[in-house]
Amino acid sequence: MRRTRHTRTCGSQRQRTTDLHPVRQPLGTPSRPESTPTMPSVSATPWSMLEGQVVLVTGASSGIGRDFCLDLARAGCRVVAAARRADRLRSLCDEINASASPAADGPRAVAVELDVAGGGSVVEAAVQRAWDAFGRIDALINNAGIRGGVHSPLDWPEEEWDKLIKTNLTGLWLVAKHVCRRMRDAKLKGSVINISSIAGLNRGHLPGSVGYASSKSAVHYATKVMALELGAYGIRVNSIAPGLFKSEITAPLLQKRWMGTVASKIVPLKEHGTSDPALTSLVRFLIHEASSYVTGNIFIVDSGVTIPGVPIFSSL
Repeated sequence: MRRTRHTRTCGSQRQRTTDLHPVRQPLGTPSRPESTPTMPSVSATPWSMLEGQVVLVTGASSGIGRDFCLDLARAGCRVVAAARRADRLRSLCDEINASASPAADGPRAVAVELDVAGGGSVVEAAVQRAWDAFGRIDALINNAGIRGGVHSPLDWPEEEWDKLIKTNLTGLWLVAKHVCRRMRDAKLKGSVINISSIAGLNRGHLPGSVGYASSKSAVHYATKVMALELGAYGIRVNSIAPGLFKSEITAPLLQKRWMGTVASKIVPLKEHGTSDPALTSLVRFLIHEASSYVTGNIFIVDSGVTIPGVPIFSSL
């Protein structure tokens, strides 16, 4: 009896041992490498390519607006770059078109001069030129905006307040209004991406910026109401609230030693990144049909700096 039990036990062990070892392959057959976890490359994501999409970008002549245009052109989009500074727009479009494939059918980028604070008729005329450039607009990136000065609420100049609100809020709404009307009439399922700021959040406050913060907070609310009402036409509306990023404009600030101390103390990811790919990759996603179920959201991209709420500056 013991022999029988021993034989069964050994057989069972043999079976388990065989299962734990890889199957021997015939000589000359390439061995299969051990399975190792790999991170998918950016190009593996479905929104890495947006071939044929037509995107209007306001505030395109510099900063993150320029970054958006360059990145979207690389993704295969046709770009309408809109801003006040026509010379910079032409330079940007020349750069994009020069790098396009020789087989490309027409230009990859077109410049449209636009002052979003110019009023309804000015904005509508510019939007019509943008629409006519490629026959449609699939996505709008409402990026134009100004920071304004730093003032106490008691000292803020009324003229500066009006200019800031007219640019950051009224202009954003007017561009969206005239683009989305055309999307609706053409029965296009479009995407609107409003670029706001962490200054508009209720968990991060910037002293001296009552005008700027108020305008960006209003952009967040406008985003939600627009998403609620334009969803019936298949138009999605989302907002991106960026934090501080490395750029030509912010370089002098970020080079200061105390900014490194701030980052190490209150920034969870311990650094300030660049808009490409931190913002550009999110923009691609929100344009792509992979985000077709995403609307009315405020996407915070700030290295986690606003997670704690209002920082206690004495801790620095």
